[in-house]
Amino acid sequence: MQLTSLDWIIVAASLTLSFAPAVWLARRAGSSTAEFFTSGRSAPWWLIGVSMVATTFSTDTPNLVTDLVRQGGVAANWAWWAFLLTGMTTVFFYARLWRRIGVLTDLEFYELRYSGPAATWVRGFRAVYLGVVFNVVIMASVNLAAAKIANVLLGWPIGQTLLVCGVINIAFAATSGLWGVMVTDLLQFGVAMAGSLAAAYYALQHPAVGGLDGLFAKIDPTTLMLVPDLTDWSVSLPIFIVPLTVQWWSTWYPGAEPGGGSYIAQRMLAAKSERDAMAGTLFFNVAHYALRPWPWVIVALASMLVFPEIADIRAALPHVDPALVGHDMAYPAMLTFLPAGVLGLMVAGLLAAYVSTISTHLNWGTSYLVHDLYRRFLRPEASEAHYVMVGRIVTAVLMIAAGLLTLVLESARTTFDLLLSIGAGTGLLYLLRWFWWRINAWSEIAAMVTSFVLAVGLLVLRQNGVAIPSHLSLIGTVILTTIVWLAATWLSPPTDDQTLRRFYTLARPAGPGWAAVRRACGDLAATDDLSAAVVGSLASCAFIYAALFGSGFLLMGRTTGAAIAGVVLVVSGAVTARSVSRLWHR
Repeated sequence: MQLTSLDWIIVAASLTLSFAPAVWLARRAGSSTAEFFTSGRSAPWWLIGVSMVATTFSTDTPNLVTDLVRQGGVAANWAWWAFLLTGMTTVFFYARLWRRIGVLTDLEFYELRYSGPAATWVRGFRAVYLGVVFNVVIMASVNLAAAKIANVLLGWPIGQTLLVCGVINIAFAATSGLWGVMVTDLLQFGVAMAGSLAAAYYALQHPAVGGLDGLFAKIDPTTLMLVPDLTDWSVSLPIFIVPLTVQWWSTWYPGAEPGGGSYIAQRMLAAKSERDAMAGTLFFNVAHYALRPWPWVIVALASMLVFPEIADIRAALPHVDPALVGHDMAYPAMLTFLPAGVLGLMVAGLLAAYVSTISTHLNWGTSYLVHDLYRRFLRPEASEAHYVMVGRIVTAVLMIAAGLLTLVLESARTTFDLLLSIGAGTGLLYLLRWFWWRINAWSEIAAMVTSFVLAVGLLVLRQNGVAIPSHLSLIGTVILTTIVWLAATWLSPPTDDQTLRRFYTLARPAGPGWAAVRRACGDLAATDDLSAAVVGSLASCAFIYAALFGSGFLLMGRTTGAAIAGVVLVVSGAVTARSVSRLWHR
């Protein structure tokens, strides 16, 4: 299909609007690494919250949701809905702690919390491991989704898409720094949401769908279930029970890290206060899980009526590379029915989502490689201008590496599962290291190595025809990794007393895990109220799930379910507000 002149005008206007903050804030971003990577630690809660939401609103997300719904029904989204529990523990237990320690990147935590050469090694290794390996894989997955969409809507081959998108992102991320990224996120989120809503509306207008009533009348009721049949363990165990009982706390995944991390920690560190860090992260989780999913789900369900099989997608898109066609391709295929003008808005929205995600990952990954590797180990005494210049060069290198890796990936779902397996088993450590003094750098090393070796081993077995269900491999990896890092914790020497006292004095974590250190610090009282944090995290989960499911019930015309969800929403919202107030007044 061809975009009209109106469509291209809309796309160009959106792109111009996105670049304006980058140009305006370029001088400020280049003044220091603190400005370039953490916006001078002066960002308000609403800006960091919207920025987090915009970053997770990437081009591969609607493709992933479509893949999940088409193959497992609406309930298959528990693969990522379960991470709400991770997000709410970050809000109530960790957001204030991260802002309180005042580091430039979350990797500085290692030398602040641990002692000895092992702590230094972990910081340097994770700068490369996360800044390059994890980060490039994630960006490649986002690139792949963009390439598939561009192939459908514009007829561009993958190489042309990667070249154009690479130039746009390098120019933007290398110029703007985090200030420009976050301000642009604010603008781009509005464009992206408008595009996704438009896609849902026109998907419902397709003759094969027949509006909301037609959609829900024609789709198999089991596909519409928000919770899978719990009596069928072959279905409920992998997509519901394991994500809610094991996956959310045990797996490190960028954007949903137990205890916070990556670009989520970067935004919390950029907040102007502890309250802003907490409020911004709370807003992010509300918007991420309650506001955005249903437009994507509606398009996915409609695609099941318009393109029941992959063969139907191929037949409708004869110009598309057959190697790119899978269930996830149904989302861009549905976009071909958009009228002129609306199609331009959708392309602009997808481009906005794409630039927002990639620019964040470029800035985040560059902060690790410049601040935690280059500055820490190679050139510790250079000027701020020098580090900013190196950061801009590293930004380009990361984008090129991600573009090359894109050429060998298959789908967003494949990448999602791979990253989950690599980070499996490490999550409990990231939750406890703030609240138990005995965890040390060797605990981190043991967890990383074990998880990675098991993930690679399982990948090799699968490639050689050994069928291992992903949920069983996840459970096995979590158990073995946890045993290994707990053993390493007890068998290795503890962090030295001076480092522990310094960390406690700075962070002042609550709970019995720091009792001995607290006494050594003269019984310096903890800052946070753990009981309020527990109640707040549980109530906020109920609030957001009630909003998510209540919206679904309303769309489906299930008034009883919507009414029950509304009651839960009001009660849990009141409890959440009270818990937040208690924490803020500590």
